[in-house]
Formats: sequence, structure tokens, C-alpha cells
Amino acid sequence: MIELVLGGARSGKSRYAEQQAIHCGLPVLYLATAEAGDAEMRARIAHHQQRRPSEWQTLEEPVELAAAIQTHANPERCLLIDCLTLWLSNVLFDRHGSIQEQQFATRRAALLAALRDCRGRVIMVSNEVGMGVVAADTMTRRFVDEAGFLHQDLARICGRVVLVTAGLPQRLK
Repeated sequence: MIELVLGGARSGKSRYAEQQAIHCGLPVLYLATAEAGDAEMRARIAHHQQRRPSEWQTLEEPVELAAAIQTHANPERCLLIDCLTLWLSNVLFDRHGSIQEQQFATRRAALLAALRDCRGRVIMVSNEVGMGVVAADTMTRRFVDEAGFLHQDLARICGRVVLVTAGLPQRLK
């Protein structure tokens, strides 16, 4: 089964996803998409690392997520992907903040295809960013739009979709 766990910043979505992975009873491979670009992000990554069970394997894959899913997904393993919105940022924008249209479209399509073909247990974590005001700048509006479109496409593929708010999971699908 493939599951999408959505929520805002500090909503408890990662903790919920980690508990789902523990309870599925399979060995877990944690696919981390974050890159430690500054001290605050390094602290966030460290917090997540400390919380994970020691027997979990971790693979850092900030861009080639589809290939990682194709390589590592199988019925005897749970893939926990955290976080899709960081991945989206990594593939949508280059290091200078310019949009990478063709690379983004290719990687997005590859991710959706890999998930449609996947036969293993996959839990994906992503930030729900579309519940606030419309952003003032073009780049942020594009990011929010793409996150929303990606979540809609993922929700169609997933067997379960959960929204976590204040640490409380609400099953949407």
C-alpha cells in the first residue's frame, strides 16, 4: 500500500508516518530528501535522525526519488519518504532560484510512474502548503501550485491519505 501523509509545519506528520512504518512490521528504509543548507535545517535533520529507530536504514536522495523507489521498493520493505515538498523544491528550482521546467516535468512524471508501478509499502510525508493566503511573489505561488497539483496526483495513486493537524491524524482516503 502507498500512503500520503500531509500536514503543516510541526503538525506531527513525520512522527505519525514513523509510527505507521514501525507498526507495519517490515524493515524500514528512510528516504531523506532534505539537504542541510543552513544551521536551522541541520538542526531539523538531526532531530529527525535522533527520533528514528537505530535499525532503520537511511538513504539521502534529494533529487532522484523515482530511481530510489524503483531500486528499493519491494513487498518485504517499507519505504518512508520524508519529505516530498523538500524534494519538490530541489527539483523545481536550481541553486539560484530559477525554475527548471524540463527537469522538473521529467522528474515529476518519473515519480508518479514509479509509484504507480510500485508493489511495496511506501509512506510519503509532505507539507500541505495551500491552506494559507495567496503568496505575494511569483516563485512562492508557483511552488504552492505545484505542491497542490502533486498532492492531487499522489492522492489518486495512494491507497490511504492522512492529514495531520496538531498531532491528530484525520483519514481523508
